[in-house]
Amino acid sequence: MAKHSAGKCMRMIGCMAGHRVKQLEVKTWTTSGQSRLRLVEVVIAQPDATSAVHSPCSSLSKHSHSPSKQHMHTDEDALNMEYDDNAPPVEPLQLPRKKTQNDYIREWLPHKEEFMRVLLELEAPPDPQNCIKRTQTGAQLQLGHIGAACLSDPSNANGTGGPVKMNAPEWEDVDDVPPHMRRPVGSKYLTVVDVTGVHFIPVRWCQCEAAESFRLQLLRAKLFPATFEKPSTAFTFAVLDDFVRDNLECGTSGMNYYSKLRRVTSGVFPHLVPDRYRELLRVARQWQLLKLLKWNGFLRCEQAPKKGELGLFCAACPQPGINVDLAEDLDHWKYTRTLVMDGNFKAEHMHNRRPADQVWLMDGHGFMVTDPDYQTYLKATPHITEKSACNNHKAINQANAQRGRLHSTRIGAMACARHRCFYPHSVVDFQKGERQLNMDYSLANALRYNMTGINCVLCFYDINCSYMKNLHTRVRNSAFIDIPDSMQIMPGIRMWHVHGHKQECYARYAPLFMQGAGWVDGEIIETLWSLLNIASTSAWGMSSPHRQELLDFQISDCNFMKMIRMVDSLIQKLTTARVAVDMAKRAFKTLDEAVSTTQHDTWTYQEQVAFRDRMVDPSAMDIFEVQMRKAPTVHTVELEFLNNITSSRAQHGMGSWLTRSLRLEEVAITLCIDYRNRLLSEQSSFIADATIYIGLQQDAGGDWNPINAEGSEQWDGRCMSDRYLSDAEDPNDGSDETLTADTTDLGGIATLPLPSNVGMAAFHSCNSGCLRDMELRLWIGQANDALNGLQLALVDKAVVFQNVIRNPSLGCRNFTRLIGFEPKQCETVGWKEEQLLTAEFQWTINYFNYRAVQWRTCHSECDALGASCYAARQIAVYERLSEHAKLKQQSMSLKYIPTSMDIDASDV
Repeated sequence: MAKHSAGKCMRMIGCMAGHRVKQLEVKTWTTSGQSRLRLVEVVIAQPDATSAVHSPCSSLSKHSHSPSKQHMHTDEDALNMEYDDNAPPVEPLQLPRKKTQNDYIREWLPHKEEFMRVLLELEAPPDPQNCIKRTQTGAQLQLGHIGAACLSDPSNANGTGGPVKMNAPEWEDVDDVPPHMRRPVGSKYLTVVDVTGVHFIPVRWCQCEAAESFRLQLLRAKLFPATFEKPSTAFTFAVLDDFVRDNLECGTSGMNYYSKLRRVTSGVFPHLVPDRYRELLRVARQWQLLKLLKWNGFLRCEQAPKKGELGLFCAACPQPGINVDLAEDLDHWKYTRTLVMDGNFKAEHMHNRRPADQVWLMDGHGFMVTDPDYQTYLKATPHITEKSACNNHKAINQANAQRGRLHSTRIGAMACARHRCFYPHSVVDFQKGERQLNMDYSLANALRYNMTGINCVLCFYDINCSYMKNLHTRVRNSAFIDIPDSMQIMPGIRMWHVHGHKQECYARYAPLFMQGAGWVDGEIIETLWSLLNIASTSAWGMSSPHRQELLDFQISDCNFMKMIRMVDSLIQKLTTARVAVDMAKRAFKTLDEAVSTTQHDTWTYQEQVAFRDRMVDPSAMDIFEVQMRKAPTVHTVELEFLNNITSSRAQHGMGSWLTRSLRLEEVAITLCIDYRNRLLSEQSSFIADATIYIGLQQDAGGDWNPINAEGSEQWDGRCMSDRYLSDAEDPNDGSDETLTADTTDLGGIATLPLPSNVGMAAFHSCNSGCLRDMELRLWIGQANDALNGLQLALVDKAVVFQNVIRNPSLGCRNFTRLIGFEPKQCETVGWKEEQLLTAEFQWTINYFNYRAVQWRTCHSECDALGASCYAARQIAVYERLSEHAKLKQQSMSLKYIPTSMDIDASDV
């Protein structure tokens, strides 16, 4: 309804010490042309005349008898001010403070149980009802009588139940508002926000003596009121569900979603649609809380969730008392709990505008930790900067990064390393960077979640080589976190990150060398961040409670989607594992047959010792490193000769001289190959053409080599050596011809005067017999250089084969993993992965059965029909998941093992 101010008349109605009270008359017109007059009382502070400072050029009477305009709202107010000396003193009016979002939520919290009760009642089969009634003037909402008009309503006293007759002039388009956006006049209406747009619907409340409150009447019509005393705006359940789905799947923010609704309402005039964006944010928070309470079985008022109880966890991870029997041997390697910890660098959060005015709806009940306890821990725990002995890493270098404009620089979390499920009550905020004290708090909370009886944990972290060194010391020095001393935490580094560490970190922390890890790479949490980053960007400017609820709901939905798809994921992994196990067994058999019994026993013993001592000394795992020193190259041998001149009889520079000989021989061989492949071919072609041009005939088997034709000696290394031997018989002959190369040989290739060519007799006479050993070592270095070049060529061919020739869909990932295994790892990791997946399949079935039993218990305790119907539907959901898993188990020829977790409904 548009309003236009026509005039103002202000008069003084009273005064008191230091204040004046004036009454302002404001006249407005409605869209129907009717005028309204409103009286508004305003208190104006009056300056003290004794303390007023006057200018020398100003008039004293002007300041003492006339109110200063600086205390008026406008100049017009000062002109229309009239004094009434006979008016009684009036107390200063305290104008009401405008309610904030948190004020409305505080009003709603005492009525949370009422809302939950009505929502559960709506889960019962609906009665035939239609609350929307069509009239001559449009749609009308009837509440309280299953769509019928309330006879207690004065407007329905005649029994017609119709609305008050509205005059035609009142629908005149005064403000150029489109017809479908005009507000009804002459009857109470409700602003209803739906997926189809924003609507103004006349509403008839039930006014019977035993009628429920207006808010509950709206709830029964599946309308969520934005306020509670006098609701004027309501959101349909459909629009709230649609907003939640858009936020989960598309990361749509509240502002973008409501902007879409405004365009749906009016594509041409969206700016004329009422703005209910703030109301949408507030109601969505309440809606998500009620959803989480209902999904997790908190249907009764006396039930209150504890830490992490509003979040689902992994169905395939061992949880004693839930999917694993407490009577089993929980120290077995297959009951090892795996987790990966990491920080998200994009989940930033701005400072709160009103830190003292916050309302927490589910603080610590989901996946983020309880804020007051966490803040107390941070204030009491000093940050100790530890220098890493490994390579520099981003997580360490940015531990003290300052972001003054941010309340939280990022978040840290724990997730299941095998199935991508977040741990409840383990997500923490980072105040500066990724500091150890933040991750300690997250790890300690994750290790308390359903871990009764489990004492072995595999923990993957980017910087575990530094982080785990003093973990137990930091925990013992803190009074706020606790990790049992009996719990063995085996540190690991994710596969992609471990290659950025020092070489010794690979065997010590790579998951390939960890019993109970199976085939995991530890990088699975990166895929979770990519999903969470879509929605976390819209939480930058939210209040801390609102941001916490948004992240909790996002993570809860992420875990739920993993749970319902867990069986198919395990089937895919198990199928791949069975194929890879056969490949691993064949590869291991080939390697095992090539070693002796002594080597086999020695390696087995070394493996047992390494796994036994790795928790105390990680360097025990160095035995799995490739025990091969790099063979010495020619350059290395030459440097060694130069360094050992004093201890050798060799003359200075003799090693370098021999090295030159090897290079010359390499060049000679290259020229010889080039001669054989090119020059002889050209010569043969030339001689064949001689029959055409000069008429010469070549006999069969004849040789046209001009050197042989002239009777000269054919090139032969042995002949050249013989000549050198004959020339070197006289050691006193100092002519240069003794060591001169015969340049008449083929291609100018000469036989070099080396001990292997000339003979040792010539060198013994000159006291240079050590040249033989030096030449032999240089030959070995030359061979090592050639082998190294061959290895590089094979690597290049392997890369081309892997990326270009081989089809990636043929299981190359498993083949690549097997390449890095030691012989024993090829045998153990494969079949342990298959055994672990088989156990996880059984644990998943047990988890579904456990949840079904929980809902059966809830169903038996429910008195209301709606709550019983909802519990029955949840039972059907988990029973269907369990039956689906059992069918898949049979198709994979897996044996179903009944346990004490399988409880029949009749036993409840």
